[in-house]
Order: sequence, then C-alpha cells, then structure tokens
Amino acid sequence: MTTMHPDMTILTDARDAAGPKGDTAEEQRRFWTAYTAALNEPAPANMEVWDEAVPMGDHAVPVRLYRPAGLESPAPAVMYMHGGGFMLGDLDSSDAVAWGFAQQVGAVVVSVDYRLTPEHPYPAAVDDCWATLLWMQQEAERLGIDSLRIAVAGDSAGGNLGAVMALKARDTGALSLCGAAIIYPGTGLDQNRPSYREFADGPGLTTAGTVKYRDLYIPHDRDTNDPYARPVMAKNLSNLPPFWVHSAGIDPIRDDGRVFAAKLAESGNNVTYREADGMIHGFMRARFRSADAAHEYDLICRFLQECLSANTRST
Repeated sequence: MTTMHPDMTILTDARDAAGPKGDTAEEQRRFWTAYTAALNEPAPANMEVWDEAVPMGDHAVPVRLYRPAGLESPAPAVMYMHGGGFMLGDLDSSDAVAWGFAQQVGAVVVSVDYRLTPEHPYPAAVDDCWATLLWMQQEAERLGIDSLRIAVAGDSAGGNLGAVMALKARDTGALSLCGAAIIYPGTGLDQNRPSYREFADGPGLTTAGTVKYRDLYIPHDRDTNDPYARPVMAKNLSNLPPFWVHSAGIDPIRDDGRVFAAKLAESGNNVTYREADGMIHGFMRARFRSADAAHEYDLICRFLQECLSANTRST
C-alpha cells in the first residue's frame, strides 16, 4: 500500500477547512475559492502584475501577466493554464503557482482565465488558450517578450490544455514552442486504468470526480478520439517540443501522465517523466510549507528555464 507523504496533510487539512464541496458548479466554485485562498501567498512586492483581455470576437479572455523585477526585454515567456477539472479555477485560484513560475524561471508568465464547464464545454477552453498563445506572439513587442522563446505549463486540466497547445502549434505551424510542462495532467486516459481503481477515493481528487469533470467537458462524446480533447489518444505524437510530465504518486489520474509520457517517448520526443512519491493531486500548492513539495516545484521551474535558455535568440 502506498503511503501518503506527511506534508500532504497541508492540502487535506485545507480541503477540510474549506467546508462542504456541494453539488452545483456554483457551490463547488465557492469551495475551490476558499481552498485555494488558504494555500496561496502574495507575489513579491517588486513583481509587476497586471490584467489584460485577449479579444476573440464574441468574447474576451481575461489574462494576468507577471513580470519579475529586473527581467530582460525581450524576455522569455510561459503561458500558464490552471487546473480545476475544466469547471473550477480562475486567475486568483492559482495565482501563487503562476507568479512562482515567473520568479523562479525568470520569465513573463501569462495566466489564462479560460471558459469553464458546464456553461462552456469543449472546445471553449482550448479555443481560449490557443487564442491567448497567438496573442502572446502577436503582442510580443508590446509585452516585452521574445516570440521565439515561449513555453507552456499547466496542471491537471491545464496539463491537458498544455499538451493540446503543443499539438496545435505543431499541426498549424503557427509558432514553435520551446517546451511544455504538464503537472498531474488529465490527458484523457480511459478511466479503467490501475490508478483510477487504486486511488478511487482520493485523498483529494477522486475517480468519481474525474468522471464528472470529463462528462461535463465532452458531454456529447466522452469516448472521443479527438486529440485536442484527449491528447493521450493522438495517433501522431511526433515532432513535439521537449516535455516535462510530472505525476503525483497517489492520484487517480497518475496513469494519465505515465501513459502519455511513454507515448511521447515512443514517438521520439525529448520527454522527462517524474512521479512525486507519496504526494497527491495538487502538491504544488503545498510548496510554501513543505520542502519536499518545493523541491518538486523547483524541478519544473528548472526544466522551463532550461528550455527557454536553450532557445536564446542570437544577436
């Protein structure tokens, strides 16, 4: 039996303190706001943080930008996509994850407030993130970022979106990403794999929760083979940027990361797979009070930093 890392009580205690999760999307969002607020820390006082909106015709995508003090210009950039099962989360809920990437990677981070289910099922989130990625490229000079040094990062549902962004960038040729870091990603694996059975009741994320989130995200065809909805189903995973795939050892969707990383490797990509032993879904949120969780987070930042440094524009 797998033993939970003692520091993961930071997360389970915060969940307990956030009160009942509720059944409706509104109730669950209130719970998520309370849970994440208890774990967040403010950005450094000297970091520049501001909000913008990415125009998309019938709506605009809210984004939050983070620029560390003293950063060069044009600077490398990371587009960050938060987790929350495609139903929960906003610019505030994963604020500390986003500003931490900016600070430790030494990059401008653009955090995306993509549309959520059940109001906006697939492909709304994909469309919003893709539009934001193209916007970063188009607005690079104004934003002070290097359009040749852009990476993507996301956790949980955001990990799915990060993988999809890499696929779309390759398929369209619209831009070349330096790297993709996907953390405890839900890549769309069939929910009968061992981790879904072994950790069906959590702690934290449950298998029943993953089923609900998936049914709301792709309500009309949950078994679709569309790689932009379920990137693990992609028939062609070749010619992708370097990937960092980071699973939690105790997590129903652990195998989503394992299988996707293996497929990336089999397709000839540069991929690093890491499993946070004894840690649960959401372990990045524990980094302020756990040295071991902070170490896992540091490794992600180091990967992103190396990807963006490797593609430094020659002058």
